Amino acid sequence: MTNTIYDITHESDAILMVGTNPECAHPVIGMQIRQAAARGAKLIVVDPRDIDLAKQADIHLKLRPGTNVAFANGMMHIFIEEGLADQKFIEERTENYEAMKEAVKEYTPEKVGEICGIDPDKLREAARIYAMADRAPVMYCLGVTEHHTGTEGVMSLSNMALMAGKIGRPGCGVNPIRGQNNVQGACDMGASPNQFPGYQNISKEGIVEKFEKAWGVALNPKEGTKATDCFPKMISKEIRGLFIFGEDPVRTDPNTNHVIKALTSLDFFVVDELFMTETAKLADVILPGISYAEKEGTFTNTERRVQRIRKAVTIAGEAKPDTWIFTEIMNRMGYPQPHLTPAEIMEEIALVTPSYGGISHARLDSEEVGGRGLQWPCPAPDHPGTPIMHVGKFARGIGYFRPAQYIPATELPDGEYPLTMMTGRILYHYNACAMTDKTAGINEIAGESFIELNTLDAKALGIEDGEKIAVSSRRGAIQTTAHVSEKTRPGECWMPFHYIEGGANWLTNDALDGISSTPEYKVCAVKVEKIASCI
Repeated sequence: MTNTIYDITHESDAILMVGTNPECAHPVIGMQIRQAAARGAKLIVVDPRDIDLAKQADIHLKLRPGTNVAFANGMMHIFIEEGLADQKFIEERTENYEAMKEAVKEYTPEKVGEICGIDPDKLREAARIYAMADRAPVMYCLGVTEHHTGTEGVMSLSNMALMAGKIGRPGCGVNPIRGQNNVQGACDMGASPNQFPGYQNISKEGIVEKFEKAWGVALNPKEGTKATDCFPKMISKEIRGLFIFGEDPVRTDPNTNHVIKALTSLDFFVVDELFMTETAKLADVILPGISYAEKEGTFTNTERRVQRIRKAVTIAGEAKPDTWIFTEIMNRMGYPQPHLTPAEIMEEIALVTPSYGGISHARLDSEEVGGRGLQWPCPAPDHPGTPIMHVGKFARGIGYFRPAQYIPATELPDGEYPLTMMTGRILYHYNACAMTDKTAGINEIAGESFIELNTLDAKALGIEDGEKIAVSSRRGAIQTTAHVSEKTRPGECWMPFHYIEGGANWLTNDALDGISSTPEYKVCAVKVEKIASCI
């Protein structure tokens, strides 16, 4: 996020939400957006479903799944056509504008309306609200990223914000809403296979040498393999052993049958976990980890805020901190490593990660910070942190327009599989249900999977609301419960991904984004049938 949660929900005149349903996935932020709309901020919702916030929106663009790039290009076409682009910002702070201008020339409101299935005049109105507002943030989530063109989708939203001059100012910016409490922190610490902590690229001159010196060991200068690219390599035996730490891909990754085949192809499989997840059931060894409430350390949240977590409970048993497990494995594999305290690990992070250079446990615990945490970049101990990024200058100097063209989803509906299925979250469950399905009260409310069908599709198929039905794709088949409504458009349906029984990911497409290798969870072709007709 370029801005802060408070900033984009309290300092904005308009809010543009694209592919995000915060009231279900991020309910505190969702509540603040609802309050912003109540105080008079204009709200534009760009989402294929009638999410609850769409009821409060000034405009809801109910676009077809997988058409985000076309939408953003259409917005920019209107900025240029109606003189809404911020020419001063463009001239002073950006480059490659002419290429961007040429790229969006053909994305007229009428053409985009046809691609996205939306009213061209509503698109014009949305463009005017966003561009003419003094302060307007873009907020997005997995509805933008979980496509085979997800990276281009994010770039297109960034292009849009550049063209409107809405970066580097309060109440503006490009703001991804992270799906879990420490996803940002994991990325910051080098979880990507081509980067060291702080987004220091392996390919950049001197970076490998820097970390070799800091860690006192020769490092492999080659890029690693992205998580989703590992599964076919397990089947081909290019990868023979695997360590999974706090992840349940059997439940959360697309094409579940393919994931199970990959994991069972391994020679040796280790899982570090709190619970006996679906993935842990396949492991050769399970190392019992500890929960957040048993740990010392930090989490970095969606707005880049590094916050202390403190041990609250001690539970009897043999479960160990993750850092102890990692250190012991290193020691036993021949790389001597001392057992460092969480505070000492944070000191090392600060030494090798420029954006965390001024952050320590002592400072986070101090009266100066007062429990608020610090937002990176925070390069020095006397630096106050950075609430808003790119103020006056971008990290690369000037902002770069990177044009992207609309490319349809990899799997579109046809005669055999006539419906487009999307996936997402519901309020009651958290990701893979590793914790939330242990709660009886939650299971009473949301204990089984379901699929949202449009009323017209359900009528054509003779399906009633609440009926058990069969759903199949080219990858698998499940039984689930029909929820019939107008939330989705005719020809489109939606499922939550949390469940394993009747779970959406038995069906989803494992086609990957060519840059990030993020799967195309949000678009796959399915067939829905009455169970009686399947027997």
